[in-house]
Amino acid sequence: MSKPVILQVGPYPEWDQVPLDVAFDVRRLFEANDKKAYLAEHGNDVRAIATRGELGADADMIAACPNAELISVYGVGYDAVDIEVARERNVRVTNTPDVLTGDVADLGVAMMLCLSRGMVGAETWARDGSWAEKGLYPLKRRVFGRKAGILGLGRIGYEVGKRLQGFGMDIAYTDLAPRDDASEWTFLSTPRELAEHADFFFVTLAASEKTRHIVNREIMDAIGPDGMIINISRASNLDEDALIEALQSGSLGSAALDVFEGEPALDPRFLALDNVLLQPHHSSGTVETRKAMGQLLRDNLSAHFAGQPLLTPVL
Repeated sequence: MSKPVILQVGPYPEWDQVPLDVAFDVRRLFEANDKKAYLAEHGNDVRAIATRGELGADADMIAACPNAELISVYGVGYDAVDIEVARERNVRVTNTPDVLTGDVADLGVAMMLCLSRGMVGAETWARDGSWAEKGLYPLKRRVFGRKAGILGLGRIGYEVGKRLQGFGMDIAYTDLAPRDDASEWTFLSTPRELAEHADFFFVTLAASEKTRHIVNREIMDAIGPDGMIINISRASNLDEDALIEALQSGSLGSAALDVFEGEPALDPRFLALDNVLLQPHHSSGTVETRKAMGQLLRDNLSAHFAGQPLLTPVL
């Protein structure tokens, strides 16, 4: 019996690639020099697309695979998948939530601590002789007891809040409605209200066209010159040009970012700023989580072709 043909959009670690190759007939789009020609050659055979959150599957890719039944995303974000086209063509979509929630929350809190306490510069200060030559490192800002705002209290936002409780912070959040399990925190109905509250403004909401640039210059100015934005969601949720201008002018104090427009190519203006912490989109980047993500991606594929319910459908 022939194995289902899978279009693989981007590479996976070997521990995922080997079992994927065993279970399916994998066509590696990412290895093709001419991807359009490769899709023209193999697209009709494809029954499922295995992709990554940042790579997605656009309308052209989906159209080039007219017999595709499923798009399985390695990642929690699926905004790079053309959901409307998938819906029109009756293509199911899955992602890998929950298994990466804790790691993403951990990195968000770690970035807050690292930037607020100036740990990158302090490490250089100790290494390059500045400590001996210049004396004590310049004073930074505390974290504990200050105000945190969480924009989007989904799985990741909620885990961020739980971690921030350990710092005795005044926690507020904005979402579609108050959550019963967050009664100890303050619900604020608009991003602007949340920005006015927060010293540390966490962006953790799912991305969509409706949320594009929801964190705009107005929000940044409301956070203010002593405030910090921490984005562990999607780059599209934040107006990057406005952010750079706010950081340059000092109207926003600082930003810790794990996601960027056009990544991995960063806007070079970021590199000239000393009030931003840059991370290479690795919030889920632990061995444990990446293995769990790969397993869930394959489990969704296997369930579909076995005629069983999908484990984590989004469409």
